[in-house]
Amino acid sequence: MKFTSTLFFLLLCVFYGVNGQGNYRIEGQVKNFKSGDCILANYYGTQIYAKDTAKIDANGKFVFEGEKPLLGGVYEVVFPDRKNLFRVLITDDQQFSFQCDTTDLISSTKFSGSRDNELFYQFQKFMREKDTQYKQLRDSKLPETDKRYKDLQEQRKAFYDKFMTENEGTFTVKLFKTSAEPDIPPAPKKANGKVDSLWIFNYYKAHFWDSFDFADERMIQTPFLEQKLKRYFQDLTIQSEDSITKEADFVVGKAIAGKKKDIISYCIWFITNQYENAKIVGTEGVFVHMGEKYYLTGIMPVSDTSTLKNVRDRIKVLKPLLVNKVIPDIGVMSYRAADRLEYIHAVKADYQVLFFYSPTCGHCRESAPKLKALQEKLYTQGVELMTISVDGSEEEWRKFIKEFKLENLTNGYGLVASRQVVYRTDYDVFSTPTIYILDKSKKIIARRLGVEDIEPFLNVYKRQLAQEQKKQ
Repeated sequence: MKFTSTLFFLLLCVFYGVNGQGNYRIEGQVKNFKSGDCILANYYGTQIYAKDTAKIDANGKFVFEGEKPLLGGVYEVVFPDRKNLFRVLITDDQQFSFQCDTTDLISSTKFSGSRDNELFYQFQKFMREKDTQYKQLRDSKLPETDKRYKDLQEQRKAFYDKFMTENEGTFTVKLFKTSAEPDIPPAPKKANGKVDSLWIFNYYKAHFWDSFDFADERMIQTPFLEQKLKRYFQDLTIQSEDSITKEADFVVGKAIAGKKKDIISYCIWFITNQYENAKIVGTEGVFVHMGEKYYLTGIMPVSDTSTLKNVRDRIKVLKPLLVNKVIPDIGVMSYRAADRLEYIHAVKADYQVLFFYSPTCGHCRESAPKLKALQEKLYTQGVELMTISVDGSEEEWRKFIKEFKLENLTNGYGLVASRQVVYRTDYDVFSTPTIYILDKSKKIIARRLGVEDIEPFLNVYKRQLAQEQKKQ
C-alpha cells in the first residue's frame, strides 16, 4: 500500500511551502577539513533531509545562505566525511557564524550572532564537565556516600535551575524542557509501607506532555516529537485497541488545540502508520479508528485523492476482520470428496485455526510441517485446524496435502466456493500464509500470526480467559 510514503511526501510539501520574507546566512569554519561539501540538514520527525550545501575552502570555511528564511528547529551540519554531525539551532537569528573542531565539537565550538546556539553549547560544556568529574569519582572507586558525589549533584541542579530561569523564553530552554523527564514528587506509600509504583507510573504518564509545546511549529523540525510519540505509545500505553485509540484521541486533541497544521498532521500520520500493519495482536482497529475519525472526515488535510481512496479501501477490508468480529463464512471444495463443501462455521471446536496458503508458496511449504506437528499436539485440547488453498491448480493442492501428510485436517480448495470470493479483500490475504484463530462462536481472537505463535498465543489467551471467568 502506498498510503504511508505518499502521505509523508505530501506532508513535506506542505511543510516546505511555509516560508516568510528575509534570508539566512550561516558562516562556518571547521578545523579538520580543507575541502569537500558540507550539508545543512533539517529534521522532520527523526529523519534529516538536505536543505542546503556549501563548499569548504582551504581555510576550512563555508557559507550556507538563501533568500528565504529557514523554518526554525534543530538542524545538523553534516561534514564531508559524512560521519561527523554538528548540531545548530535555527531561530529568528539566521545570520550567525561559528567555529569548531571535530576532535572535540562541544569544547571547541564558538558562536557569534546566535544567542540560542551560544546557550546550547554553554549548557552542554558545563554538563559534560560535571559528567567527567563524576566518572573520575567512580573510577577512583569512592563509595556512593562520599560527599563529593552530592556536591556534584547540587552543582548540576543549581546550574540547571539558574540556566532555565535566566533564559526562559529561548528556544534552547524549550528544547531542554521538552527532552527532560517529568519531575515526580515523593510517591505515597501503600498500606504495606512500600512505595506505590503504580501512582508513580500514572503521575509520569499524566505529566508526560506538560513541557511539549504543540503550538510551536518549530517542534516539527526537531527529533523530539517523534521520540515522545514512540515513548508514549510503545511504553506508556497498554497495547489494546481501546487503550490506544483513547490515547490517540488525547494526543491528537492536544495537537488540534495547538492549531499548527504540520504538528496535527504529523501526530495523526505517525499513530495511523504504526497500526496500519499492526505488530500486536488485536490492534488493527486503531488504523480503522484513525482512518474513519481523521482521514475520512477531513481533519487530516490530504489533498491527494488516491491516498484517501487507499485509506477507505483498507478500512473496508479490515473492519469486518478485526478481533472480536465473527469471521465471514465460506464453503470450499473438500479434499475428502469432490462433491462436498467445507464450511468454516461448520467446524465444531473450542478453537479453530484457519491457514490460508498457496501450494507453491515457499513460506507455506516451510510452515506445513510445523502445522502438522501442531495439529497432532493441539487436537486433544479442542483445537481444529482448517487449511484453505487460495490459488494454484487442484492437482497442486492435492499434492501439497499428501506431501505434508495433512489429510487429517479439514482441507479446502478455495477456488470452488459457495460465494464469489476475493481472498485479498474478503479475508485480507495479501501474503501467504495468513492465519486466523477463532473461538467456538467463530469470533476472531487473533490474526496474522506465524505458525510458531499459535500455541503460545492460545496458552496465554486461555489463561487470561480463565482468570476473567474466575473474577465473575
